[in-house]
Amino acid sequence: MATLNAQRVRSLKEPGKYGDQHGLMLRVTPTGSKQWIWRGTIRGRRRDLGLGGYPYVTLKEARTKAFEYRRIARQGGNPTAGRSTVPTFREATEKVIQLHAPKWKPGGLSERHWRSTLETYAFPHLGDMAVNQITGADVMACLAPIWNRKEETARRVLQRVSAVMRWAVAQGFREDNPADRRIKAALGSNSAKAQHFKALHHSQVAQALTTIRATSAWKATVLCFEFLTLCAVRSGEARLATWDEIDLATATWTIPATRTKTSKPHRVPLSTTALAVLEQAREQTGGVGLIFPAPRGKPISNATMSKLCKENNIGCVPHGMRSSFRDWCGETGVSRELAEAALAHTVKGVEGAYARSDLLERRRKLMEQWGHYLQT
Repeated sequence: MATLNAQRVRSLKEPGKYGDQHGLMLRVTPTGSKQWIWRGTIRGRRRDLGLGGYPYVTLKEARTKAFEYRRIARQGGNPTAGRSTVPTFREATEKVIQLHAPKWKPGGLSERHWRSTLETYAFPHLGDMAVNQITGADVMACLAPIWNRKEETARRVLQRVSAVMRWAVAQGFREDNPADRRIKAALGSNSAKAQHFKALHHSQVAQALTTIRATSAWKATVLCFEFLTLCAVRSGEARLATWDEIDLATATWTIPATRTKTSKPHRVPLSTTALAVLEQAREQTGGVGLIFPAPRGKPISNATMSKLCKENNIGCVPHGMRSSFRDWCGETGVSRELAEAALAHTVKGVEGAYARSDLLERRRKLMEQWGHYLQT
């Protein structure tokens, strides 16, 4: 029996799914958009099929489609067989993610961020639309509510929607990209500002390490935080470090290309203080596998490291220690080329073309000075 009528469909605002007849449902999203969905069993498999968004598809039209899908499915047929070969935005997004995935770091957050931003802000408007039916106005409808309220998020959503639409153009499903720079011109400047990681002044880092050492947190987590600070590396590089990357004979840690942001191996000279941290870690692991394993032997998560800082009121995030190190370099007369090499930053342009050395031995002295500074 039908539970929806035209007036109720028009007035519904509470997020959720509202059932009707023949497997038809109306999904209301937190942003207020509404999509028709048919839920049924096709050849023994439960499926949800999009029928379009309201008000572009009326209740009467959605019911007609749902009835036809139910009739075909009950006869053993496949309702999707007659659907257009042009993919929906949701389907196209999956294709684009599959194309990008090989370039993303294993275990990284790129795919998760792609999915979460598009599911939250794009799919409610565009998810069930065929890519050849999406207009600039549809894209603007996704972005307008957050353009001046969540500037950086809006920029990323536009960037990812544009990537999906460029794929659609390349596949021949459409001739233009409705998410190109005209969208920014239409919405106006949203003055998006770069969000920097919270960091401490370098004079506060030693006290922060003292605070962390005094906590009751898992020993490997504490040692990992101290190690990444002493080596000025990224959280993931330290959390996933293994003993076979360490050469104690030369006091050098070689981070493989698969775990660096530049996709190039990065050699880190180990200071006396960093070696002391490794000695403590060896007592925990026996010098095999992960250097800083979580309680169950798996890698420590990024969230665990951030939680360590937050719960102890450190006033920064783990990545902020790299900023503290860089500021210390700048204030103590360390050359730019040496500081950037220590952080494994890519030097672009002509300067980068000629900078072939990683300055390992010069950096060895630098990291020893940094470790001494944090002790005193």
